Amino acid sequence: MAEVTVLVAVYNAAAFLPRCLDSLTGQSLSDIQIVCIDDASTDGSLQILSDYAGRDPRVEVVRLAENGGQAHARNVGLRQARGRYVCMVDADDWLSADALEQLCAAFDSETDCVLFDVVKVYPDGREEPYTMPPFVALTGQEAFRLSLTWQIHGLYGVRLPIHRQHPYDETCRAYSDDNTTRLHYLASRQVRCCPGRYYYRQHSASVTHAASVRRFDYLRANESMRRQMLEMEVAQPQLDLYENHRWLNIIDVYMFWHVHGRELPDADRRTGLSLLRHAWNSIDRRALSRETTAKFGYRPCRSWALFRLQEWLYFTLRGFLGRNY
Repeated sequence: MAEVTVLVAVYNAAAFLPRCLDSLTGQSLSDIQIVCIDDASTDGSLQILSDYAGRDPRVEVVRLAENGGQAHARNVGLRQARGRYVCMVDADDWLSADALEQLCAAFDSETDCVLFDVVKVYPDGREEPYTMPPFVALTGQEAFRLSLTWQIHGLYGVRLPIHRQHPYDETCRAYSDDNTTRLHYLASRQVRCCPGRYYYRQHSASVTHAASVRRFDYLRANESMRRQMLEMEVAQPQLDLYENHRWLNIIDVYMFWHVHGRELPDADRRTGLSLLRHAWNSIDRRALSRETTAKFGYRPCRSWALFRLQEWLYFTLRGFLGRNY
């Protein structure tokens, strides 16, 4: 058994991949397994992976015949994991030379998750630390609560049995990886930090800002998360907390539909509205706090028609029309 398995899902990342792989093969901790899953790349990524595997037996390459998305690729790699702990590194990111050694050192008998020290790297080379509230250790429930608003990030190592129990959520192509992080925190007894650095490359364009029907995947991912929490028999306070988070996300996605809906094809526009109505119907209104619903624009309303009227008034009056969101 290796100390750490690193999962690297790769899709057309040839421009960034060497730096990622150099940072992994050059770790001060040598007892590691590097599982690289090529998700049917069409550039030179597979050749780069094969070259590294030929030079370093710790690098294992899995080639997928069809592109299935990041979550699916990571799950394929997870089935090969032999490490005591598992982490993932995106193919365009990299680690400090001591990151995995620091990660392992932070685990103790009560710790199930350890967070890296994340540094965001921008296209102009500027670096910015990911600032989190200071803590020595969090309970899993505390980490879950902070992760709802990403006061703590989702780049970490976790014990293999927890990851096997909660693999990557393949509900949709975007956003459902947030679920995996939060489920790992909920399943953890204790969550700690380590000084090992994860360099997180920031790109100028992403699905979270693009006018695409994929933006509505957020609603599907949220519903999947709630379903999994119910299956885990999570305590009611955590369920209620997540339901309030889910309601705020519905308002956020409705704002996207209000501002950018006309930029979408008619079929996508109708799909988005249908998903919004389904999410609105699925909310447990008893769980929503007064703080969440007190403000105009955030009230659930008695009917879908009244809710839509409220949102139209709210976002129009706030001047969101035409604003880049």
